[in-house]
Amino acid sequence: MSLVTRRQFIKVGLAGAMLFAAARMLERPSAAAASRYRALDEQSAATVEAFVPVVLAGSLPEEPAARARAVREVVEAFDRAVSGLALATQEEILQLFSFLHFGPTRVAFAGLWAPVVDSSRDELRDFLLRWRASRFDLQRASYNALTQLIQAAWYGNSSSWAAIGYPGPPQLP
Repeated sequence: MSLVTRRQFIKVGLAGAMLFAAARMLERPSAAAASRYRALDEQSAATVEAFVPVVLAGSLPEEPAARARAVREVVEAFDRAVSGLALATQEEILQLFSFLHFGPTRVAFAGLWAPVVDSSRDELRDFLLRWRASRFDLQRASYNALTQLIQAAWYGNSSSWAAIGYPGPPQLP
């Protein structure tokens, strides 16, 4: 068994940071900030939209129009939540999206051959399960950030409360 030296650890960390930066720089020109979102661009919003039915499987309304409205509301709430985070955290989340949008990094580290928006629900579910159980802290942290923000965006939405038996916040006199 080989132990990782401090120097190897630093080299891997620097290589990872450069990889994220390269993915962000190469992906960025095609993803100009959208005026309707506070933090996300259109491509990142579409990525969140693709993940919502996977993360919230069994929780969203069945009726197509209500489901589409719920997904849209989750994406908007996700964006509001990200925009309220510290700037360094916002940048990390946007780097995650750049990482998922840039083909070589998406294939190598996420195992998704197709862009997220073109992947099937099964492929996205399998990807999320791999990252949830990954031995790498960065992948587990990315999984947690993505799924927890989506879940919070849904369960913070008053239209989800009836399905979970939550009557809403108490009325103050």
